[in-house]
Amino acid sequence: MPSNSNGNNSNQIDKLDYTRPHERQPLLQTDDHGNHDGGRSSHDNSYAGSFFEQVAEGIQERDLRKMKTVVRRYLSFIWAVVNCLCAGSITAYSLYGHIFQSRLHYTQFQINIVAIVAEIGMYVIVPAVGYLCDRYGPGWPSLFSAFLFGAGYTLAGLTYRTGSPPSRGGDGWPFSLMVVAFAAVGLGTCCMYLSAVTTCVKNFGRGKYKGVALAIPIAAFGLSGMWQSQVGSKLLYERNPDGSKGDVDVFRYFLFLACTLFAVGIVGFFTLVIIDEEEMIDEAVDQLEQSGLLQEDEFFQRAASIHGYGTTAPHDLSDSTFDFLRSEADDLKAKAEEERRKKNWLLNEETRLFLADRTMWWLAAGFFLVTGPGEAFINNLGTVIETLYPPSTPLSDAPTTAATHVSIVAITSTLARLITGTLSDLLAPVAPQHQHRRLLTSMSSSIDSLAIPPLCKRFTLSRVTFLLVSALFVSIGQAILASGVTQDHVSRFWLVSGFIGAGYGAVFSLVPIVISVVWGVENFGTNWGIVAMVPAAGAAVWGLLYSAVYQRAAHDEVENVGSGVQGRKEDILCYGKACYQSTFWAMVASVWIACGLWMWAWRGPGGWKRRGIAV
Repeated sequence: MPSNSNGNNSNQIDKLDYTRPHERQPLLQTDDHGNHDGGRSSHDNSYAGSFFEQVAEGIQERDLRKMKTVVRRYLSFIWAVVNCLCAGSITAYSLYGHIFQSRLHYTQFQINIVAIVAEIGMYVIVPAVGYLCDRYGPGWPSLFSAFLFGAGYTLAGLTYRTGSPPSRGGDGWPFSLMVVAFAAVGLGTCCMYLSAVTTCVKNFGRGKYKGVALAIPIAAFGLSGMWQSQVGSKLLYERNPDGSKGDVDVFRYFLFLACTLFAVGIVGFFTLVIIDEEEMIDEAVDQLEQSGLLQEDEFFQRAASIHGYGTTAPHDLSDSTFDFLRSEADDLKAKAEEERRKKNWLLNEETRLFLADRTMWWLAAGFFLVTGPGEAFINNLGTVIETLYPPSTPLSDAPTTAATHVSIVAITSTLARLITGTLSDLLAPVAPQHQHRRLLTSMSSSIDSLAIPPLCKRFTLSRVTFLLVSALFVSIGQAILASGVTQDHVSRFWLVSGFIGAGYGAVFSLVPIVISVVWGVENFGTNWGIVAMVPAAGAAVWGLLYSAVYQRAAHDEVENVGSGVQGRKEDILCYGKACYQSTFWAMVASVWIACGLWMWAWRGPGGWKRRGIAV
């Protein structure tokens, strides 16, 4: 550094004058007295203040993210309940089923064919819809339901408005169009219901109150038939010639359902989401690998790392920044692909284990034997009521209506779902996380079996116990009807509707809860979808059986009584215990067989209790 002999060169630097680039001010500050303190005190305060400010901002951002997550989770839950509150429109079929018979002159077989097709559409594609929910999210099935409901009910309303089909002596649209319309309604019911239930199970199924979280939307599904039937009978009704209130106006009722369900499905597309799904999948993959259920690490052998970020030519070194950014983008895409494959692998493995479990088949068989009779009763409730009082009774003097008992079934079903869901959470044994992935011979199971029981053991009641009691309620209602005590005493029919509604609703609430407890929630949509197929077959079998008994008794009545039924001979209506008695005694036997199958799945060899699964 150049300097003069006396050291007073003005170019000499005796202190380092570091400056802030954005402020151009010296780091060493001079106080009012000319002393250089380097700004130590002010900068110490600045650093400390900056640190705590960043900590506060980080906490605030974290809390904001948590709040957004909670809001999204509960918003999804609320709209899932709304979806279920509208999706069960088919449960109000008895409100207008008998009108199809009197106005369109459909036979009892044709009425049941329409209901059966809707049931098939509602249940047979459940595995596909569950697969769609698990892989792509519940929003898409909700969107599909909007268009299916809108098209289905619009077509049904127009077909009804044209009158009797040519096959029944009229000039209206053919019966096949009504079948197509209700097939679309059944498909829409499946999509809207399963998208909502899957959302609730995956967002809340790992918590303490999984039963309540699942019971509420399922209970809402049961309520949908009640409020919709009341809207139809109280607001959208026809006027009799004398000005009194008549039956539901089927055309306007169908258009009301088409518009309402279309709007609900569209909103569900945007609101039904799964929160923290990646975390749930990662945790499940880790547990599945550690459980001993896999012989080798199948996923990580297939999910080889994505190699190479692309090559950079030697002469292109000046573009290194661009290459770095491109490699980062490739990393992000590779990570997303790896997450997708990890999720697909886990769900496929869960499906394989579910189908290989024999207890699942016992559970599904019992579900078939209970829900089939229940579906057949709900679909034919209107015609069952008409067999209980003389056919000469004027409509205005009818002791009760189908709408009343649709509401009774809906209310008792809803209460039963809420009660059993809540009590099962409070009284059922605590289920350890991922218990369904433990082998009976694993070290953890051996240690658990040797553990010393606590001195004060909590009273528990298995969910299977609730399931068995619910099935018995169904059989009690069927037995009351089959015994004939309601014949010519329609005021007692509420016992039938109440017992069957309560038992049927509780079974529909408890079976998916059992599936989520025994086999986990990660693949719930697919697992529940597989089991939920069976009510369609049950409804078809029991609906056709009821129709066959009804039609045979009606023909016998026409032949034997003759003049007593001339006014109703054209439509072949039936009156008396012979119309239903043998069918409902057979239903009682079916439900009792289902109870035996569930007991076997629970306590039989290889059952859940033997495997240490708390259910």
